[in-house]
Amino acid sequence: MTEMATTPDGDNEPQTSTRKTTRRGGGDPAVRGRTTIADGVVEKIAGLAARDVLGVHAMGSGLSRTFGAVRDRVPGGSKSVARGVKAEVGEVQTALDLEIVVEYGVSISEVARAVRENVIAAVERMTGLEVVEVNIAVSDVKLPDEEEEEPEPRIQ
Repeated sequence: MTEMATTPDGDNEPQTSTRKTTRRGGGDPAVRGRTTIADGVVEKIAGLAARDVLGVHAMGSGLSRTFGAVRDRVPGGSKSVARGVKAEVGEVQTALDLEIVVEYGVSISEVARAVRENVIAAVERMTGLEVVEVNIAVSDVKLPDEEEEEPEPRIQ
């Protein structure tokens, strides 16, 4: 802001104001406030990442898959991408338990390693949380000649 001021000898000279600009809030905007991430959010991310791995046939135990298949057929219901995933989320870390069904013929240890890598990468990238552990329980093997466990629709 520039103003004109009169000097003692009568001349007009520009005078610069030294008004201090105030910065509201102060500090980096990224650290103003808290972000919380629900367990269900991490479970969905992990479930989708695990399903992307070649050799994973399904998520969850046989019973949970059967109930899930029924629930998926209810009008207005949606597929549960978090089926077979349990997350414990803290402020900066998370731990995950996954239950998977693998395809017959694949190396279970290789599938588990790939699931672990994919889940950790996806969860850490999307949430910023540190994944401290991913426990994997293989509950079943899908045989080539086995039929799907989804129930027959009652209405045709």
